[in-house]
Amino acid sequence: MRLLRSLVRYPVITATVAVGVAVFVLDATGLEGASRWLATLYVSAIVVWTLIGMIRDVIRGHIGLDVLAVVAMVATLAVGEYVASLIIVLMLSGGEALEDFAARRARRELTALLDHAPQIAHVIVHPTDPESDETQDAAADDVVVGDVLLVRPSEVIPVDGVLESASGSFDESSLTGESLPVSRSRGDEVLSGAVNGSRAIRMRATRRSADSQYQQIIALVRDAEESRAPVVRLADRFAVPFTAVSLVIAGAAWGLSGDPTRFAEVLVLATPCPLLIAAPVAFLGGLSRAAKAGVIVKGGAVIEQLARVRSAAFDKTGTLTRGHPELIDVRAMTGFDADEVLALAASAEQYSSHVLAEGIRRAADERSLPRHAATEASEVATNGVTAVIEGRTVVVGKPAYVASIAPDAERATLGPGHAAAYVAVDGRFAGVLVLADDPRPEAPAVVSWLRENGIERIAMLTGDTRPTAEAIAAQVGITDIHAELLPRDKVHLAAEMRPRPVLMVGDGVNDAPVLAAADIGIAMGAKGSTAAGDAASAVILADSLSKVVEAVAIGRDTLRVAYTAIWIGIALSIGLMLVATTGLIPAVAGALVQELVDLATILYALRALTGRLPQTAHAQPRAEVAA
Repeated sequence: MRLLRSLVRYPVITATVAVGVAVFVLDATGLEGASRWLATLYVSAIVVWTLIGMIRDVIRGHIGLDVLAVVAMVATLAVGEYVASLIIVLMLSGGEALEDFAARRARRELTALLDHAPQIAHVIVHPTDPESDETQDAAADDVVVGDVLLVRPSEVIPVDGVLESASGSFDESSLTGESLPVSRSRGDEVLSGAVNGSRAIRMRATRRSADSQYQQIIALVRDAEESRAPVVRLADRFAVPFTAVSLVIAGAAWGLSGDPTRFAEVLVLATPCPLLIAAPVAFLGGLSRAAKAGVIVKGGAVIEQLARVRSAAFDKTGTLTRGHPELIDVRAMTGFDADEVLALAASAEQYSSHVLAEGIRRAADERSLPRHAATEASEVATNGVTAVIEGRTVVVGKPAYVASIAPDAERATLGPGHAAAYVAVDGRFAGVLVLADDPRPEAPAVVSWLRENGIERIAMLTGDTRPTAEAIAAQVGITDIHAELLPRDKVHLAAEMRPRPVLMVGDGVNDAPVLAAADIGIAMGAKGSTAAGDAASAVILADSLSKVVEAVAIGRDTLRVAYTAIWIGIALSIGLMLVATTGLIPAVAGALVQELVDLATILYALRALTGRLPQTAHAQPRAEVAA
């Protein structure tokens, strides 16, 4: 059955083999004239079909690389080498099958992610009974927020949720690229796509399937698979020179020998398969390798841009820092109690997606302070949040935003590495919440590697205050600092950065505009927002900044492999053509040898799947943030 499917899938190969067998049978029975006519008619039909395709390519603005193959087929027919012409047809059609095989191998990691997508969920029928494990199977897409699910050993988590069992162990390698299992406790978040360990667990769904982490990854993977690598541009750069050199060598061989057969013998060795096949396979390999490392790259064009990046810009909070700010001080103004200020701020920050909001909420929970629901709430991205809590209007955010509501607001004096959230209640300045967010341990090593590997300019673009930005920048090794920025300011600065291409790394809703505006936007997707992931060119699935280094290294390796594969094919073809000018390689033998050249270049292109990556994950910070 597999053979039949292959015959149907590649009809030109099937037809060429059938014609070839018929030609040999006719030759063996002495009907050489009939075999010649059969081969000539068949190859002529292929030539016409190929010419139509070439004309379509030219109309689209691309050079028709098959011109050499067409000339070679016509030349071999003209000099009576009809068997060689059939081999050329087989070579071209076989190239498609070879490309499909190599592409399947190259995109294996991407395909594995798609195949791994959860399909079924076991919904617990009596969720209020902790002893009941009676379940009803449902499609993962039908799970709603609040459903309690049973996940059996070695099953895939179907949707994002929180763990209701006491503990669990999960393999998150398909999400983060990290091979070691992770442990989770009751109340911890568990992500769709992770594989449960050896014990059944109960979890409560917090997102529908379409909004869950793994489905977002699947959407990114589909985008990456459907996007075309910039191979056409690579091929176009070499097409005209290679075609011209090949025709010159073939024409010189004919002119010097006076034998037109020599022209055909040279051209059968000048097929363009290394340009048409090897480069796409290399780019697919790069996409697959990045996915295995925990970075989803949205297409081959992004791989090429990553390879050429010359400037890099980083957001601060949640990107260069851990993104887990800890409350270290509550400075309440006269007339307000510290716990009152924190409780009101935490209640308002329930409606904010900012990283500092998480730290404020966590601090209130640790002090067992109540969080009340708002009757009205709104957030101005990067500035702050306003909420009506038990009849009181609470504003939490940047000093300028709070000062617009409470004119008596005063800017606080902060220590190195500190950040502040200002609080106003009913138009009065209520106090300041001071938080500290340590730099990521790997951040200094990442910045150092980028600088040592050709990134000429590295900057920080942040909405935080300048003292906080300068303290973090000093610890990670960045001297180009732009602080107290609005989203539009970040977009403007990223657009003006030189040299280009510019890489921007960030997370959160406020980073989405600049990620979209940069030449390459990388979103820290482990905790980042959907908006940032949608706007970015690549998404890091693991909570590690070192993946930025790996993405750049993979881009460079992939482009190097693609170019090297092309040059190997060109060098071998030209070398063999020069040998063929002497008449040492007959047309039939030359056509067969060219198949080996194609195979060699494709095998080399698969090297894009492998290679050592820079090790920056365990680098230590230069200093601790002042607390």
